[in-house]
Amino acid sequence: MLPKLNTPTYELELPSTGDKIKYRPFLVKEQKILMMAQDSQDETEISEAVGSLVQSCSFGKVDPKTSPMFDIEFLFLKIRGKSVGDKIELNLICPDDGKTQVKKTIDLEDVGIHMLEDHTNEIIVSDECKIIFRYPILADMKGVAVSDISSAFSVITSCISEIHYGDDIYHKNDISEKDIEEFIDGLTGEQFEKITGFFQTMPKLRYVVEVINPKTEKKNEIVVEGLQSFLG
Repeated sequence: MLPKLNTPTYELELPSTGDKIKYRPFLVKEQKILMMAQDSQDETEISEAVGSLVQSCSFGKVDPKTSPMFDIEFLFLKIRGKSVGDKIELNLICPDDGKTQVKKTIDLEDVGIHMLEDHTNEIIVSDECKIIFRYPILADMKGVAVSDISSAFSVITSCISEIHYGDDIYHKNDISEKDIEEFIDGLTGEQFEKITGFFQTMPKLRYVVEVINPKTEKKNEIVVEGLQSFLG
């Protein structure tokens, strides 16, 4: 029987908690599963492959069923960098003319989670009511289209953890889906904007790239966000 090679381990801090965890590169057998999922172009299959890979490569410390999606994406990007190389080439469209493509090589080690200082998961919707949200996990985002209103509402209702009204606290597990939907439907436009603001400002993979349009010679700043933007 052939000997098994030692796999190197690395350490990072989880963006959501600051806890230090160890992780390893993915193995060929895991890369095969990921590549097959990507070839299928099935979002659910890709999501499950990414989650499974992150859990295995973090020695079970990061569970895709409970960990915030931005933790999963951040860790996956670091694992990918240690597995097949930190440098990736992106094809970017210059914003000044909206059509000229520029190739830019970036180092995945420079990509991190962007967090706003005033961001909070406690949303005050009125003087007597506030909502406590949890961050979306991979399962929440399966099949979700950004422009799909029903999908957006589904994510919002899924991520409600508690509703505080005066001295009363209503836990998600004790509230029916119908009651939550009726509660959301009863909000004013201004109150609903506060809720969507939570999702718009929550931590995410983000990197700002500077490129010069070779046709116009103008300098552009392009914001690259989300895991798929770095791997697509």
